[in-house]
Order: sequence, then structure tokens, then C-alpha cells
Amino acid sequence: MRLPARDVRYLAGANLVSSTGDWLLRTGLAYQVYALTGSTAASATAVLAALIPRTLLGPIAGVYADRWDRRRTVIVTNLLLGACLLPLAAVHGPGQVWILYLVLAAQSGLALLFSTAEAALVPALVGDGDLVTANSLNGQARDVARLAGAALGGLVAGFGGVGLLAAVSAGAYAVAAALLSLIRVTRTGTPAAERRHLIREGLDGLRIAMSTRTLRTIMVFTVVTGIGEAVMSTLMAPFVHDVLHGSARTYGTIMAAQAVGGITGGLITTMFGHRFPPRLLLGGGTVAFGLVDLALFLYPLVSPSPWPAVVLMVVAGLPGALMIAGLMTVFQTATDDSHRGRVFGTLLTLDSLAMLAGTAVAGTLGDRLGIVPVITIQGIGLCTAGLMVLLLLPRTTAPSTRPGIRVDSPPA
Repeated sequence: MRLPARDVRYLAGANLVSSTGDWLLRTGLAYQVYALTGSTAASATAVLAALIPRTLLGPIAGVYADRWDRRRTVIVTNLLLGACLLPLAAVHGPGQVWILYLVLAAQSGLALLFSTAEAALVPALVGDGDLVTANSLNGQARDVARLAGAALGGLVAGFGGVGLLAAVSAGAYAVAAALLSLIRVTRTGTPAAERRHLIREGLDGLRIAMSTRTLRTIMVFTVVTGIGEAVMSTLMAPFVHDVLHGSARTYGTIMAAQAVGGITGGLITTMFGHRFPPRLLLGGGTVAFGLVDLALFLYPLVSPSPWPAVVLMVVAGLPGALMIAGLMTVFQTATDDSHRGRVFGTLLTLDSLAMLAGTAVAGTLGDRLGIVPVITIQGIGLCTAGLMVLLLLPRTTAPSTRPGIRVDSPPA
């Protein structure tokens, strides 16, 4: 195992703390919205409030992630994430629930800017040979944060309400900003002389993403897997309830197993992932992930016991970690530093649009065709996307003479 560089360790630590704050806040506010209103429509509005900025602002966040110093951007966004929680002090009843919506929207937009700048910053901290390790470590930190933050969010909200939720989350963002301030990387970003109109720069992300076979493949991969992820997220609870005949506790156990599997898989990927080509990690990991998901969705046709689902969720952690580390590494090595942020912002927008489409598909077809036939879209889509990567993705990428783009090298 290669020991990650000092700056990468600080970044992973900040990711752990900041993402814990994200999950704590996301879970706790979801609980509080329903507790205050008793309305599922209000809960749906909260989801939309968080999703719409991610859908609309991806290219813009990418432009500013390229324009601004990325180290300073990730520090300031964490401080702003904490500061924008101050209005939650005014929430005392259902009449102020609109404040929660505004806070969720602001959090979503700031988190988008952070994740875009962070993804573009990583290659400045390590060499290409250590990108898999760095991305694996970051992914593992986010999995730990998901497990801890989701578990703590409901407890904190139930014990101290919105006020305590805001205080704990703001503290997490402040700690993350302090860790990020210890990073010593030199300034990154586009010089002012090279900047153009905001919209044109935003469209550069799509233009560059369409310019090489590697990035076009990643775009298609993002759409296919985004639809599948939304289908699974929408139908997983009905799958546990109606197909596995499980309780809310069963559902919680299965989802916790997913996080445990992700942590274990992330540790293995961090230790050994650098020994394999990123293309193989992405394609092979995605196919394996899809096969495990298909086993998860189809085994109840033989036996509806919920325990195999727990085991399969843990097993899925390793190929899932391989897939994420491979995807980030392929993306980072296929883009130049000056345009990496806006290309990533374009991919985030595509992912959000795909998830909206997947949610609509699941909501429309789930009742008509049945849960199992529709939820298997996730596994089929992953297998298809993984095979596409293995067949179409070039084995290597090489720097292009055109700024901001790397060209595909022919297969070896």
C-alpha cells in the first residue's frame, strides 16, 4: 500500500468531517420537515429543494472551480456551509418550514461547488500513479461519513431539534475548513487573462466532454448509472417491504450493510487499487457491481428471506469502491487542470438529470410492472455500462496540444 501524500490525508480528513455534516444535516432535516408538517408533500418539496440547484448549477460551479483558487474555494465553501445554517435558529413551527427549504437549496449549491473544486484539486496533490489511492481514500472517507452522519442525524434532530442539528453540522464544517487550510498546494485555477463569458465557459464543459472518446464514454456511463441509481433509491424501500416482507428495522439494517461494505471495499481499494489500470477498475468493478445487484433483486424469487440481502449489500462494497475510484481517476487523467472543474460540473448536471428521469421511471412503472422487474434496471444498467467501458475506453490517455483536452491513445 502506498502511503498517501500529506495533503491528500488532510483532504480525506476534511472530506470525512464535512460529509458527516452533510449526511447529519440531510437526515436530520428530512426528519424535522415531516415532524413539523406531517406532510409527505412537504418532504417531497425538501428533496426537490436539494436536487434542483444540483441540476441547474453544475456548469456554473464548474466554471468557478476552474477560475478560482481551488484550495481557497474548498475552505471558503465549508465556512459558508456552516454560516448558511444560521437561519435555522428562526424555525419553531410549520410556518417557518420554508426556511428549511431555502437552507437545503443553499447547502446543495455550496456542496456542488465544493465537490467540483475538490475533484479538480486532487490531481494537483499527487502524481498520476497515486490518483487511484487518493480517490479510494476520499471515497472511503465519504462512506464512513455516510454511515456515521445518517445514524447521528436522526438522533441529534430528535434530541435537540433544528437548533442542535445546525450547531453540530456547523461545527463539522468549521473543522473541515481548518483541515483544508493545512494543504500546501500551489495556486490552481484559470488566469484572469484567459477567462471569457460565463455562459461560454460553462458550455466549454460540454464541448470538451464531447471532444474525446474517453469523455463521451464517461458521459454515457454517467447517464446510464444515474438512471439506475435513482430507480434503486426510489424502489429499495418498497422492495424490502413488499418483496422481502421486512420491517423498517430490516430496511435500516440493509442500508447500514451497504455503508459497511463500502468502507471495507474502500479500504481494499486504497491498499491494492493502484496495481490495476483505472479503466479495468471502472469497467470490471461496474460489471461485478451489476451482477451482485442482480443477485440481490432476483434471489427473493427463490426465497424471500432478508438476510441474503444484507450479505449481498456488504459484498457489493468492493466492486462499488473499485468503480468509483476508477471513474474519478479516468476522468481526472482525461482532462487538463484548466478545464477539469467545468467538465466535472457538466457530468454532475447529467447525473442529476438522469436521476430525475430514473425517479420518474420508477414512480410510473413500479406499480404497473411490479417492483422486481423495474428495480432490476439498476443491475442491467450497471452491467451494460461496465461492458461499454471495457470495450470503448482507450487503454491510455495522453496530453493534447489543445489546452484543456487530452486525446485518446490507441489501444495497446
